[in-house]
Amino acid sequence: MTRYGWIRLGIVVAFFGWLEAIARLGYVKRQTLIPPSEMVTSLVDILSTGRMNHDIQATLLTVAAALCSAVSVGFVAGVILHRLPPLRRLMDPLFAAYYAVPHFVFYPIFIVLFGMTRVPLVILGFLFAVVAMIINTMNGLDRIPRVLIKVARTNRLGPVQTAWYIVLPSTAPYLFTGIKLSVAYSFIGVIAGEFILSGIGIGHQIAYAYDNFDNRTMYGLLLFILGLVTTVNMSLWSYEQRLLRRRSRG
Repeated sequence: MTRYGWIRLGIVVAFFGWLEAIARLGYVKRQTLIPPSEMVTSLVDILSTGRMNHDIQATLLTVAAALCSAVSVGFVAGVILHRLPPLRRLMDPLFAAYYAVPHFVFYPIFIVLFGMTRVPLVILGFLFAVVAMIINTMNGLDRIPRVLIKVARTNRLGPVQTAWYIVLPSTAPYLFTGIKLSVAYSFIGVIAGEFILSGIGIGHQIAYAYDNFDNRTMYGLLLFILGLVTTVNMSLWSYEQRLLRRRSRG
């Protein structure tokens, strides 16, 4: 681990140590916050007993559907908008104000259209994530060095070869950023939707635990989501760093 990695780890450990101390010493009421060590034991209990496997499976499948559709549609839409500057100029103001729109207002409409199924939640997660992927795809395509495109033309590379050897390596950091943001936004959209109106899923179980003052279950599930999203994003970041190091070595 690098020096900065140890510093980051130290900051995280110090933060959770501080939370443990203020919770154990009674500076914060247990109705508000339980010690992180109890959150961990609650999470272990939830996973070992399997009592919420059905909810976890439902949420993860919904997030996966929202994420895959957002990444694929966002990538294709980003490429199309990059190739059509007039359309891009038309859409830019909409993208700038996109995340100011409260997407949850559309949730009742999705329920009317698709019923009390997982489809409205997939659409919510998709809506949250897709624009992040579109914007980062366009940013990556904008920053391809022109000299590399000229080199590709000079060597008479075809469209597929140019995409494989020039476009993808140049845009990879931005695409990874778009995917990482899409992961986070997909989880936010799906779990928040389950929190509002759903009979199954992690968000539903968190809301149920909150309404019944079951802080151990609520914080255990929150810790599960936090750990899962962090692990996925850190795995993507590590893979991205390996690609960049390989690229820098030529």
